[in-house]
Amino acid sequence: MNESRKFLFFIGGLAALFVVTLVIGRTIGPDQSEPDDSMSHTSHGNYTLEPVTAEFPLGTDTPLQFRVLDSDGNPVTEYTEQHEKLLHLIVVRDDTSGYQHLHPTMSDDGTWTVTTSFTDPGQYGLYADFVPAGGENAVATADVTVHGQGAPKPLPPVSNTATVDGYTVTLDGTIAAGSPSTVTMSVTRGGAPVTDLQPYLGAYGHLVAIDGDNLDYLHVHPTGHPGDGVTTAGPGIQFELTAPEPGDYRLFLDFQHGDNVRTAEFSVTAQPGGSTNTPPSEHGHGH
Repeated sequence: MNESRKFLFFIGGLAALFVVTLVIGRTIGPDQSEPDDSMSHTSHGNYTLEPVTAEFPLGTDTPLQFRVLDSDGNPVTEYTEQHEKLLHLIVVRDDTSGYQHLHPTMSDDGTWTVTTSFTDPGQYGLYADFVPAGGENAVATADVTVHGQGAPKPLPPVSNTATVDGYTVTLDGTIAAGSPSTVTMSVTRGGAPVTDLQPYLGAYGHLVAIDGDNLDYLHVHPTGHPGDGVTTAGPGIQFELTAPEPGDYRLFLDFQHGDNVRTAEFSVTAQPGGSTNTPPSEHGHGH
């Protein structure tokens, strides 16, 4: 995994409940149809993610199984719940497409299982985000391969709006490398602000950031939390963040409304020295 860039988000604000977990990312390989042996598996917190099966069919529901191993190679079987789950599994293709936020279940021997499918061939990163019992936040990672021929997709154009299932999410604020930034993601539907967002995993929104160049990963929770007497249920969800270096990033905002969880996806550019975001480009950003 490439250690040249780390995208660090820091959450601020009184009474903020959050988890900040960083994993060193992977360099994107040119051939998406075969495993890239140069990719290594690195953990944050001396844990290793061990897939039971590292190769999967294309477009078929199939069980994805894995174990989390400690530094002695033993399966971890005791966890502390964080944001209503014992483990959060993020899946993303190595061109930042195919994002999934999954919640597997664990058997007594420490094997986690979740049924999923993959719509595109290529190599995918798995990020298991958890708190071991008596320990601190940790992330264990691995790569799996989906069979088939396919080319990497370019990063979608930079934009401050995203649409999903009739909802529009607008990103207000700018991201500058080397200095703190406050951004607000506001949710509307049919032009009207959504003011009754539902808590999802203990928050009104969950933000996952993936570095567009090397797949560095971060999971961030917003300022404030439901029921604190201050935080409103929309339309705005506020995050505080810092990008240490300029570059393109992919943001995934999970939010819940009408008993359904949706994901708004953004491409953003962190500009050097406090500059503002560039306007949307006519073409996607390559790698």
